[in-house]
Amino acid sequence: MSDTDAFEAQRPRLTRLAYRMLGSVTEAEDAVQDAWLRWTRAGEEIADPAAWLVRVTSRLCIDRMRSARTQRDAYRGPWLPEPLIEDLAVDPVERAEDVSVAFLLALERLSPLERAVFLLHDVFDADYAQVAETLGKTEPAVRQLATRARAHVKETRPRFTVSQEDAAKLAAAFMVAAAEGDMTALSAMLAQDAVMVTDGGGKRKAALRPMVGREDIVRLLVGLAWRGGEGQSLSFRSVRINGYPGLVLEREDGPMTVAFQPGEDGKLAGIYMVRNPDKLGRLSH
Repeated sequence: MSDTDAFEAQRPRLTRLAYRMLGSVTEAEDAVQDAWLRWTRAGEEIADPAAWLVRVTSRLCIDRMRSARTQRDAYRGPWLPEPLIEDLAVDPVERAEDVSVAFLLALERLSPLERAVFLLHDVFDADYAQVAETLGKTEPAVRQLATRARAHVKETRPRFTVSQEDAAKLAAAFMVAAAEGDMTALSAMLAQDAVMVTDGGGKRKAALRPMVGREDIVRLLVGLAWRGGEGQSLSFRSVRINGYPGLVLEREDGPMTVAFQPGEDGKLAGIYMVRNPDKLGRLSH
């Protein structure tokens, strides 16, 4: 197998790891490309290419996470991960609970090392010895990091399955109720303690804090310009976003995404809107 073939065989796994660490498809692909450049310059016989590439990619991501902390602290309004969008007709590549918005937001509370240890061990099934070698830490230190990380993300990985048909119905019902300003219908779709997060990055209109509770969310939704009568034409398509049923909306000022986190009894536990154009560049092409 050529060096190129050996790398390409690992690229999907490396990209999945990098996305979970960085919360950005674009940055994940950049990190993997940096790993490729290091791979081409290694100039030595590598006994275990897969382990070598995971080690390099993990360390590159940790460096990126550390340098991004300052930028994240200065971010205007709530931060959401770059949406991972799949067509409903395509079988999901990722397990929904491992890329859900709620799970990625929980990972954001971890230090870069805690996040790397948790993902490598609990999600990608590396043993502690492998993780320790990858990160240049002792095995006891890695176990301690894993324990702390696990406590932070406990019960944030929802176990749910939503059929394509149900996802399309949920998206359509939401759009109809929002476009008509039907507060009763909107309220009926939401759990009492539902959360809504809108990410405009300071570049598009969005709430500057998460909305918590059915009443706050309904008031915000009714106030948004969903209809075309306010200088905004609107079209949408149903998709899967980070394993959730969702929508891609095309507006005159650019696209936006809406992901719906299913809760109990067929109600919505969370709504996540991304309007920041820096995270939606793929939708513009």
